[in-house]
Amino acid sequence: MPGERRNSKSSADTEEASIVLIDGVCHLCGWLVTFIIPRDPLGRFRFAPLQSDIGRRLLEKGGLDADVLDTVVLVEKGKYYTESAAALRILRGLRFPWPAAYLLIAVPAPLRNRLYRYVAKNRYRWFGRDDQCLVPTPDIRRRFL
Repeated sequence: MPGERRNSKSSADTEEASIVLIDGVCHLCGWLVTFIIPRDPLGRFRFAPLQSDIGRRLLEKGGLDADVLDTVVLVEKGKYYTESAAALRILRGLRFPWPAAYLLIAVPAPLRNRLYRYVAKNRYRWFGRDDQCLVPTPDIRRRFL
């Protein structure tokens, strides 16, 4: 299935929590973290920048190119999801009403991912970027790996 990769090795770091890997210098990605946290009261989602050591290790473990930083990656129970599949699965894991957005999974992946790639391609121009990875507040920091 496009947007989904199976990881043959399972480990505690990917089985216990759903891990969202984000571009640590992208303002849109930083906003995504601050959007998810209050809508995830059980703390199901953990975060790491794609550029971090743990982010790179997880990407390599999932067979993804650690030098390509143009997608959000969701690691859930040993499976890796990218692009629109990752975004929709994240929304599905939040509190109501956000899980309803998962219905968009019925839209063919090539169409969903075309829109996803368009936003990803323009995210720095539209939302800005930093010179270094975001530094989370102490409250948010506990959710980062």
